[in-house]
Amino acid sequence: MYFNEEQKALYNAVKEFGENEIRPFAEEWEKNGFFPAHELFKKMGDLDLLGITKNEKYGGMGLDYTYGLVFAEALGHAEDNGVVTAIGVQTDMATPALHRYGTEDLKKEFLVPAIKGDIVTSVAISEPGGGSDVSSLKTSAVKKGEDYIINGQKMWITNATQADYFCALVNTSDDKPHVNKSLIIIPSDTKGVSVGDKIDKLGLRTSDTAPVFFDNVCVPQRFRIGNEGEGFTMQMEQFQEERLFISASILVAMDNCIDKTIEYCQARKAFGKRVIDNQAIQFRLSELKTEVEAVRSLVYRACQNYVRGEDVTLLASMAKLKSCRLVREVADTCVQYYGGMGFTWENQASKLYRDGRLYSIGGGTDEIMLRIISKYLNMLGKK
Repeated sequence: MYFNEEQKALYNAVKEFGENEIRPFAEEWEKNGFFPAHELFKKMGDLDLLGITKNEKYGGMGLDYTYGLVFAEALGHAEDNGVVTAIGVQTDMATPALHRYGTEDLKKEFLVPAIKGDIVTSVAISEPGGGSDVSSLKTSAVKKGEDYIINGQKMWITNATQADYFCALVNTSDDKPHVNKSLIIIPSDTKGVSVGDKIDKLGLRTSDTAPVFFDNVCVPQRFRIGNEGEGFTMQMEQFQEERLFISASILVAMDNCIDKTIEYCQARKAFGKRVIDNQAIQFRLSELKTEVEAVRSLVYRACQNYVRGEDVTLLASMAKLKSCRLVREVADTCVQYYGGMGFTWENQASKLYRDGRLYSIGGGTDEIMLRIISKYLNMLGKK
């Protein structure tokens, strides 16, 4: 995939935004355990950065997902995966199904302000008894007149403490797991919605994550996205964009981590010579750079196929599996080459070490990715 001039301009604009509006404040936000999402998202909305792939009718730019990938990759220059992940929830996880299947009224009420940056969104899928196993979720929505009464609990919800609404996947019938679920918009100020304490996470500390509780929450049935019972399928489609976003968003972080480690090893001396003069270190960092480029090519290919309308579940799963394993490998190696300094809090390698560990868990674990790949390679067989 080759960037055209419009894509290059977008990349540079997002890169500049990340370097000026996120990176300088990341250390403070990390100490606070959250970033000011409403303030930051409004700045992004004013620059038309929250609806790049959404229809112009709703305030978006109406561009295809190659531009969304450019956006995701360029965000890596912010050098804070917590904020980048939170942004991705707004653009690629909580709004694609709404944009694709929501009614006009629902889009005007919830999609338009999300694109403008007037509200913060969140996607509520995972539960205490089922994270990557989406089919096993227990939260239920029972019809009462023209409303739904929703009960249940969601866990590990990004943007939870600041969200204005949740795009929640819930059971709307007692049918089979893949056809009994629906996606429903649940405003956070609805009676019966409560958000638990922020989770004290190992990494991604700039992004607030918390459990969300639904206790006899009443929302109109018109808040349902698309047809009842089709939520599982819609969420699987959203996962394609989510996994492409995740894979693209960590490419620059890996590149920068390797580059800064090279600089550190050039400046640091041991046993009378520069650390970088050790051939084993040269070869290892060269290998990692090569691996990043290989993953970048895989992500780009998956994106191109997605834009052509192909099912990219296989390639997106491969991209997420490889990129999320590689970010752990890059961070671990770079921490090692920093020596004792690598075990301190301040350098980028240790930050990526903390932040990068989640990616093999969130958005579908490595094991789920491998199961999907195995299925597409016809290895699972018939039960």
